[in-house]
Amino acid sequence: MSRVAVVGGGVIGLAIAWRCAERGHEVRVYDPAPGSGATGVAAGMLAPTGEARFGEEPLHRLLLAAAARWPAFAAELASASRIDLSYRNDGTVLVAGTDDDLRAVRRLVDFHRRSGLPVRPLTAAEVRDREPLLSPRVRGGAFLPGDGQVDPRRVARALLAALPEGTVVTGGEWPADLTVLAAGHATADLVPGLPVRPVKGQIARLRGDGLTHVIRGQVANRSVYIVPRADGEVVVGATEEERGTDTTVTAGGVLDLLRPAVALVPALAEYELVETSAGLRPGTPDNAPLVGEVAPGTVVATGHYRDGVLLAPVTADAIVTLLDTGELPELFRPFSPDRFAEVAP
Repeated sequence: MSRVAVVGGGVIGLAIAWRCAERGHEVRVYDPAPGSGATGVAAGMLAPTGEARFGEEPLHRLLLAAAARWPAFAAELASASRIDLSYRNDGTVLVAGTDDDLRAVRRLVDFHRRSGLPVRPLTAAEVRDREPLLSPRVRGGAFLPGDGQVDPRRVARALLAALPEGTVVTGGEWPADLTVLAAGHATADLVPGLPVRPVKGQIARLRGDGLTHVIRGQVANRSVYIVPRADGEVVVGATEEERGTDTTVTAGGVLDLLRPAVALVPALAEYELVETSAGLRPGTPDNAPLVGEVAPGTVVATGHYRDGVLLAPVTADAIVTLLDTGELPELFRPFSPDRFAEVAP
């Protein structure tokens, strides 16, 4: 068995460490505050359909494969940690606030259908039947049955609980056979030339009852998502800002979230505002992850952008496959870090 050093204790790094430990490898995770970065801010949508983007077919295939692994991953992790992950797989409601938004939703529905995905267009009345708190002004939408959600904070706690005692450390020398750099946007500081940048996202957490599905809405070409949890938490997100490493929560950012959210679900205006926060997603030039070797004995697993939680299980399995066989699965071939400019270790 091998010694594996994982640099970064977000959901990607922790999932890799857990899978490696399960296979009998000795693991160390280097992170002074595991689970506190982008993982602690993420909404946790498992949305291979909702996150699908035109012209990104290899990524879409990876997202679908990732979603297929989540039910077993969630069950195994909940059993190993005895922590409820708040995992649900009851679909997403797409909602259009204006006629222009409805045309955009219909184009997305056509794209999904051509891809062979299950998606059902909904009239305005049918949308409100699924979510009665939606505004009577909504113009229509669609239902995406393949999408789900999980609480990333609970996932991080569960992964930490499932790892062998003493796995997570803050420093020190350790002779690893494989080093996995999974430090999100900060991985670029460890690998000069790696094309990963921070993309700021602000998010709001409310508390209230009445919503049942994840809602992804378009209002006057502004996108918003609303993620209700079983315990009454409602996550509203998220901005996308090129602000370097700034994580300041701004009044304008929160307004950009709550304005379209309340336009879609007026009752949200009466919900309790519990928390506002900001995190830094690891973005890449093509919005797809970077997974693969950058030097002998060193691999990166970063650049997951908006899909880190969804892609955690499949990325962890890919790294274990690389460790055991010397090669990544075919599914990850399009996401090699050398698809861009050469990077130096």
